[in-house]
Amino acid sequence: MKKWIIVVVVLVLLGMFGCNKYNGLVKQDENVKNKWGAVQSQYQRRADLIPNLVSTVKGAANFEQTTLTQVIEARAKATQVTINADDLSPEKIQQFQQAQGQLSSALGRLLAVAESYPQLKANQNFLDLQAQLEGTENRITVARNDFNEAVNGYNSSVRTFPNNIIAGISGFQQKGYFQAQAGSENAPKVQF
Repeated sequence: MKKWIIVVVVLVLLGMFGCNKYNGLVKQDENVKNKWGAVQSQYQRRADLIPNLVSTVKGAANFEQTTLTQVIEARAKATQVTINADDLSPEKIQQFQQAQGQLSSALGRLLAVAESYPQLKANQNFLDLQAQLEGTENRITVARNDFNEAVNGYNSSVRTFPNNIIAGISGFQQKGYFQAQAGSENAPKVQF
């Protein structure tokens, strides 16, 4: 009878241990999804600001139509690429990041062209929107760093023993990180 009691106690303890590990993985998975939501929120903020910036620039200067068109097209592409928080694979994140990178590049060209127009640089609306975009880019960086930290904690838990056993049984998969775009180690050239 004592053997059965010991076996039951051990099974109960193992069950509690497994439940605790599973619940920890669920919390970390939800934290990753939360951080991903924050990243998307900041990108949406930027996408919402762009029409205002373009309208301000367009109203204050007659510059290359191609630059304006590139910004509008890049914004359209960037807002079309969405990722489900349940499928944060490295490939999907790379696709999302590539679309956002094209938008960042187009915005850089727009701001560089705008520098050529003194009346635009003095326009308070433009200065305000430029400051908003700069703040948004900083928020995006913070949100992406927070996301990568959450993914790091989650992936570490999913890969370490004994969590890897619980994760494998329960279907928890590693998540992808945001990574620097190719060529971002080189400083951009600004020419006027």
